[in-house]
Formats: sequence, C-alpha cells, structure tokens
Amino acid sequence: QEQPVESGGGLVQPGGSLRLSCEAPGSHFIRNAMGWYRQPPGKQRELVASIVAGSGGDTWYGDSVLGRFAISRDNAKNTMYLQMNSLKPEDTAVYYCNTLTRYYSWGQGTQVTVSF
Repeated sequence: QEQPVESGGGLVQPGGSLRLSCEAPGSHFIRNAMGWYRQPPGKQRELVASIVAGSGGDTWYGDSVLGRFAISRDNAKNTMYLQMNSLKPEDTAVYYCNTLTRYYSWGQGTQVTVSF
C-alpha cells in the first residue's frame, strides 16, 4: 500500500527551528488536501496543520502551533513541508503526513525532540 516518507526531524533546543519534508507517492497527493500529524509520547496522534489540494494554498493550524509553524506543498515534487519555528518542549513528538482522509498507510514518521 502507498506510504509517504517523512524526514527532517532531529534534536533541537527550545526556540530553534526545523523543516520537515513529506514525499508522498502517486497522483493522490496532488488531488487531496494534506496534513501534518504528530504523536507525542504516550498520547494520541493529532492533526497540527493542513493545506488544501492544488495550488490554492489555503491552510489551517492547530492552536498550539499557530504563528510558529508553516505548511506548504510543491506538487511538482509530490512533496509537502512543515517549517517549525520557536520550537517548544511540548512540540516533541513523532511527526507524520497523510491526507485528511488518511488515505495512505502511515509512514515511519520523523522524530522531533525539543530539549536542552
């Protein structure tokens, strides 16, 4: 089954920045709204940002990341990005990408750890 590949995570100090990438297979990526999800340790996976299909660019952000994260997509590359600024310890999680209907099988995710 089709599965995206997330990358770009790592260990960063509070206040730092990271840029995550999501490469998604097939034509489904271009035709669908996409989202970044995260799963903190011991908690459920949650949607943190989304972007509409096509090149319209309309976006949505969860309250906890609004003003700090920016989602974007490059349809020519079947790739979506998440620019994360002013990172906080509570942003520590495994980050995943998927459509808003969760069409793809979940990938491995990419670990983001915010700590001194």
